[in-house]
Amino acid sequence: LATYVIVFALVLGFIGLVGTIAVTALPTWKVTAFIGANLIVMEELWEGLWMTCYRQADIKMQCKVYDSLLILPPELQAARGLMCVSIVLVVISLFVTGCGTKKSECCGDNMKSKNITLALGGSLYLLSCLTTLIPVSWVGNTIIRNFYNPAVPDSRKHELGEALFIGWATSGILLITGIILLFRYSQRRSKEEEPYNEAYLMAQRDLKKQDSVYTARTASSTHKHLEYV
Repeated sequence: LATYVIVFALVLGFIGLVGTIAVTALPTWKVTAFIGANLIVMEELWEGLWMTCYRQADIKMQCKVYDSLLILPPELQAARGLMCVSIVLVVISLFVTGCGTKKSECCGDNMKSKNITLALGGSLYLLSCLTTLIPVSWVGNTIIRNFYNPAVPDSRKHELGEALFIGWATSGILLITGIILLFRYSQRRSKEEEPYNEAYLMAQRDLKKQDSVYTARTASSTHKHLEYV
């Protein structure tokens, strides 16, 4: 059962990797909001981390890569960097978690090192969850704040794109993966300490036996007198 738990965590980690790559690549972070005077529903504008896409009815979608990073708003600039960090962290987490399995040849037969490796993998998953959740939530908060801001013109208001929802789901998967691995590490750690606790208790019992004083029974004077008679 323990092996299946780690395998399940690895599967979740791989799904998290696919999710982070998809969120980073998708251009649907910001989608045109059809409100107010913006009644041209035949056209739709998508904004992502790397490109902007324009889709019109019965016409193939056209995408254009950003000419410069500086033209992006601050939240998209930060999101681009953090999402790249998330991909790297998830890849490293997968390799580290694989090295922490019992059947792995990494660390040999040293279970203590494997347990530490497993805990490191779980911690990296939690860190990747944060680096995914922060940019997605930041962009989502900016979209919602601008949407309800009367000072922002309707043409500059956006809706939450599909990439944001995928990002929130991916961060949840990464969080669950990290919790599973850390929980498994705590179980391994408790089993690892059991032999040491038993050995300590046995040593304590032996020490008490050594410290106990054997008092021999001495014969009384009456007993010696009876033997003499």
